[in-house]
Amino acid sequence: MTERPIMTQRHFLQFSDFSADEIAHVFTRSSVIKDRFKRYQPYHPLSDRTLVMIFEKASTRTRLSFEAGMHQLGGSAIYMNTRDSQLGRGEPVEDAAQVISRMCDIVMIRTFEQAIVERFASNSRVPVINGLTNEFHPCQILADVFTFIEHRGSIRGKTVAWIGDSNNVCSTWLQAAEVLDFKVHVSTPPGYEVDAARAGVRGTAHFEQFADPLDACRQAHLVTTDVWTSMGFEAENDARRAAFENWCVDEAMMAAADPRAVFMHCLPAHRGEEVAAEVIDGPQSVVWDEAENRLHVQKALMEFLVLGRVESP
Repeated sequence: MTERPIMTQRHFLQFSDFSADEIAHVFTRSSVIKDRFKRYQPYHPLSDRTLVMIFEKASTRTRLSFEAGMHQLGGSAIYMNTRDSQLGRGEPVEDAAQVISRMCDIVMIRTFEQAIVERFASNSRVPVINGLTNEFHPCQILADVFTFIEHRGSIRGKTVAWIGDSNNVCSTWLQAAEVLDFKVHVSTPPGYEVDAARAGVRGTAHFEQFADPLDACRQAHLVTTDVWTSMGFEAENDARRAAFENWCVDEAMMAAADPRAVFMHCLPAHRGEEVAAEVIDGPQSVVWDEAENRLHVQKALMEFLVLGRVESP
């Protein structure tokens, strides 16, 4: 009997884990895979492969996009909630990684601390994907950049305006700006500013902070935001509502942006809080394309991590 070889694995735990060339390859494959999906053409490169999805945080888009995506690639997806497994009963992450990675081909983890996915990956025999942590959300920004490219072309040299909390999505935008060479204008309330070290970026060459959100939006090619209170920070909800009151993306902010600017939100959204209904439901919003593209870029990502570079259709 021939055993599967143990290879040095690539993981996708932060956006900066991939080079610009590797990101470009994933985007090329995303386009091909999406086109086949739209044409109802079966594509099963991961036949007989298994994805294990480990959730400590609740999810709609992450579970649906990964589970549906793996099935569409011909493989199987297994859902695990930490509350219903030994991980929720104190089993060391390192031990769980050793066992789980011997029974599948790829793992996606959605959890709280980045250290958890890092520890899991360092003990895994198969690729590990960060489905979201408190610190980073790389799959979301893959989908966001891909969506921008679909609508407006290359993002290189462009300006993204981030309005709101300097959370995991914001930090990942900053990493993407370094990798793909664009600029991020960040506007947060006092006390919620970007910490470059925490965001995992080398410096401030690719981002600038603004006290006034309207100034951050001026001439931006993409305006984006997220909820004021991310999962795990619910105890701060009242204080955040007061602090973020003036950081609602409205029509005035979109008017200050480039005339062809698009609006994005990773969802779920609270109309009237971080974004006005007129913006998220308006003509510049591409949030539904953005949400769908989670499916396509993650299929390309899994293909790349399991099979390496695939050049054929």
